[in-house]
Amino acid sequence: MESLSRLVKVASGKSRGDLLLKNCKIVNVFSSKIEEGDVLISDRKIAGVGVYERKHAHQLIDIKGAYVAPGLIDAHVHIESAMVSPFEFAKAIVPLGTTSVIVDPHEIANVLGQDGIKFMLESSKNNHISFYFMLPSCVPATHLETSGSTLLAKDLEPFIDEPWVRGIGEVMNFPAVIGAHHDILKKVLIGKQKRVDGHAPGVSGHALNAYVAAGILSDHECVTTAEAREKLARGMKILIREGSCAKNLETLLPLVEEKNCARFSFCTDDRLPEDLVAREHINYCVKRAVKLGLDPVMAIKMATINTAEHYKIERKGAVVPGYWADLIVFDNFKNFNIQKVFRSGQVVALDFKFTAKSRKRKTSPIRGTVNVGHFSEQKLKIKEVKHKALRVIKLIKNQLLTEEMQYHPRCFDAARNILSDVEHDILKIAVVERHLASGHVGVGFVHGFGLKQGAIASTVAHDSHNIIIIGTNDGDMEIAVKSLIESQGGEIVVLDGKVKALLPLPIAGLMSKKSVQEVNKQKQKLLLEARKQGVRLENPFITMSFLSLPVIPKLKLTDRGLVDVLQFDFTSLFV
Repeated sequence: MESLSRLVKVASGKSRGDLLLKNCKIVNVFSSKIEEGDVLISDRKIAGVGVYERKHAHQLIDIKGAYVAPGLIDAHVHIESAMVSPFEFAKAIVPLGTTSVIVDPHEIANVLGQDGIKFMLESSKNNHISFYFMLPSCVPATHLETSGSTLLAKDLEPFIDEPWVRGIGEVMNFPAVIGAHHDILKKVLIGKQKRVDGHAPGVSGHALNAYVAAGILSDHECVTTAEAREKLARGMKILIREGSCAKNLETLLPLVEEKNCARFSFCTDDRLPEDLVAREHINYCVKRAVKLGLDPVMAIKMATINTAEHYKIERKGAVVPGYWADLIVFDNFKNFNIQKVFRSGQVVALDFKFTAKSRKRKTSPIRGTVNVGHFSEQKLKIKEVKHKALRVIKLIKNQLLTEEMQYHPRCFDAARNILSDVEHDILKIAVVERHLASGHVGVGFVHGFGLKQGAIASTVAHDSHNIIIIGTNDGDMEIAVKSLIESQGGEIVVLDGKVKALLPLPIAGLMSKKSVQEVNKQKQKLLLEARKQGVRLENPFITMSFLSLPVIPKLKLTDRGLVDVLQFDFTSLFV
């Protein structure tokens, strides 16, 4: 009551506030106008907007005609893709103007289950931005792989009443929803008291009606205007995704109009370290949208109040009295250079540099997650079957989709085990189960990777995140696996039995304890070494990480074998 009383007195000019921002161009997301005036802050909240004098605050900052807008909000993001802890992620995006994020800890939950969710919740407390969470709905993603955990409705229920939990995360198993399977509908019911996020690529017609009728309110998977238009008409909120891999902003933006703008938000889904270092997050979405012709205030709405209201985040997303003083100051809408970032009324970044005082961090305990047991190159051997061709995973340039090709083996060892055929770019690929030490190893072949020597491997392999390796010889592949076991996760390049580059990811085999800048340097070294060994893909580690995801057609490999995604079942390596 005392703090509320003070806020009211400061707003009325009867008491002095903490900070006065003078001479602002204020982006008003409610009136859709730019207003000239001042912003008075007290007790971490906005007390007043209008005209105030120096006497009304203990401190004054002259904005000198720059723009003031609400702090930006990412409507859907997987922090694990940035390969850093929540604390380091916050330090990376605060200077870019993001003050709140809606997080789906789907990746770490596939590794650690409830413990993964707890780790993310605990690690996000008392941070430099506000972390809100959606509970992962599809762990594991399929029955075709071995994940580190299984999360049922009863496992998610204890978290739903947490104040920082906003609902149930993207429901990727849309066939189960449309088929009214009880297990998935139980999860949806848990989230209906808050929010339920969608993930329904290409779903339309009666199937879309069924999906929406279940209570799923958003979708970030639209890739065409027709798809987004239909989902919009069925009442879904469209999260326009502009991530590191999937970029849909330019395609979907023509749908946004003044009359429907409130139904759109921006999200990144996945942002890699190199993009964060390049200063691209939700700020990039705003800048890009304005460049493509969207009204600037509408762009700010999509990056702020629209998201706050959808996820029922009270008192955020606007520059009005009573709202939290999460604010950005920027030069203009064309360049969108963010000069200052305020978090609860305190300056936390200046000119794209993080300036907040370091806080003592209590590291949440987390167990090791790379549990393989005995492993040797013998696990990688594939005996020839005379007169039979191999089914090979064929990459499609710049896509996560793959094709199936057939190949008659030409390279063998003395025991007639099939070897990689470097000349024809037929390389051995393997997925090693790393959660339960089950000994499962799936082995196959891939075309289109271009590796000429050595091996590369990673513990980032969607969605179950087992160890995935591609190599020209079994010996280097063995060294890569054993090195990742020793480092308890990471990405690696090996040549002639020696580690040429390693990015350790000790947090669930997904995240580093270092900063985004340090991780990016290590990633660039990995990429350089991979290129020296022949790889010409733009990002070979991302491409490799999706070769184990058995929900994107056509051929994929898991620790349990080769998968024909269209049949949603295992298939023989030999034709």
